[in-house]
Amino acid sequence: MGESAERRNAKSLHMSKPFPTLKRLDLTSARPEGLAHLAGLRKSLSPRGDIVSPRGRELTMQVFGEALTPIEVVDRILSDISRAGLEAVLRYTQQLDGKLLTAETMRVSPEEMAEAAAGVSQAYIETIGRVRANVLAFQKSILHHDSAPLRDLDGQIWLRYRPLQRVGVCIPGGAAAYPSSLIMTVVPAQAAGVAEIVVVVPPTGFGGYNRELLAACHILGVTEVYRIGGAQAVGALAYGVEGIKAVDKIVGPGNLFVALAKKAVYGLVDIDSIAGPSEVLLIADESARPDFIAADLISQAEHSPGSSLLVTWVPELIESVAMAIELQLSQLSRGDLARESLEQYGALVLVRDEAEAVELSNLMAPEHLHISTANALELSDQLTNAGAIFLGHQAPVAAGDYAAGPSHVLPTGGTARWASGLSANSFLRTTSMIHLTDQGLRQIAGEITHLAEVEGLTAHKASVTIRAQGPA
Repeated sequence: MGESAERRNAKSLHMSKPFPTLKRLDLTSARPEGLAHLAGLRKSLSPRGDIVSPRGRELTMQVFGEALTPIEVVDRILSDISRAGLEAVLRYTQQLDGKLLTAETMRVSPEEMAEAAAGVSQAYIETIGRVRANVLAFQKSILHHDSAPLRDLDGQIWLRYRPLQRVGVCIPGGAAAYPSSLIMTVVPAQAAGVAEIVVVVPPTGFGGYNRELLAACHILGVTEVYRIGGAQAVGALAYGVEGIKAVDKIVGPGNLFVALAKKAVYGLVDIDSIAGPSEVLLIADESARPDFIAADLISQAEHSPGSSLLVTWVPELIESVAMAIELQLSQLSRGDLARESLEQYGALVLVRDEAEAVELSNLMAPEHLHISTANALELSDQLTNAGAIFLGHQAPVAAGDYAAGPSHVLPTGGTARWASGLSANSFLRTTSMIHLTDQGLRQIAGEITHLAEVEGLTAHKASVTIRAQGPA
């Protein structure tokens, strides 16, 4: 077959313009150095890192009068909110977001959300409805239910599931509007039966003043929305302030300050995860199309920052993908942002074989793992650590981001080794239920009293033996 037009164009472009400086890592000849680079990359993108824009550092100096680390900034904000309540929330909203709000204007009224919904296209309304239906159907299908009673003892023992009462949802709104994140957090909570869902979103044109986002809130039935973002929003949800009741759990994506604030309030409330920037690791063989791979790597990089790694044992694929990336970047409105992210946090990694690719992926434990190989389903059995796995050449990460059904709120920074993505089950709490008859207690009385004697807990033993004595 002749060379494709796209490949010819990419070659032509390569001759006149340099490729983005995507790091090439050859683990076949320089394994220790390559692994060290990847470990450093993962650390820099985690909440242990310190990725703050120059504007963010400048703002820190303006607000606090000194150069503070992100952790120190978050500690200051949360301490102020726990002490001063709403006044501190509104003060930081003015200082950090440039919006002077009151208790009344901070909350988005039902009329504003209805007006927003009236102003969007019917096609948008129908899209939100169809995606909500997909997500709701999937989330309900996986929902835990009370376990069947165990009757080995005389009585019943079972596990009961009940939804949380009140949940706070953080939606980003700095660089873009994210109605998809609204769906992927609110709908799983609705599937679980959460009674009160509170949405917080920064007071920006992409956030609390964004027509499409507010319209999506109305379509989904969300009635409690506040124009606050960052660590101050997390503090308001966790501690409760005038006009905002404290929640039981805080979920949803955000920047480094949001992640650190969620980490700080964990224990007072539950959280979904301490998430960092988006990331994808793509395993590809000779059956993969370079233009598909390039598009998938760029799609995560455009979050800026976002980590994009290709892992392959096909040397020719690396250069083909690099050419395809350059061609596509030149055609995208956010190409410059994606290019910067690829240069800082991307890599094209050559490994010896499929087995080494599997080993590396399990070590990295990526948020998104795309297996673009001829045997994707078979290979996935060996890949144990990933937030979400996308199988084959026709399953881009964007399918999970927007419409497939599972939530796109996933563990990042290698935490997929032990953490799971958000789902309807994340909004359930379990209670063990133990109902014993007299005979049932007698069946295990010996074991209870023996262990209580060993531990020296005589009152525990007595609480069993007193029942064996019968009526006084």
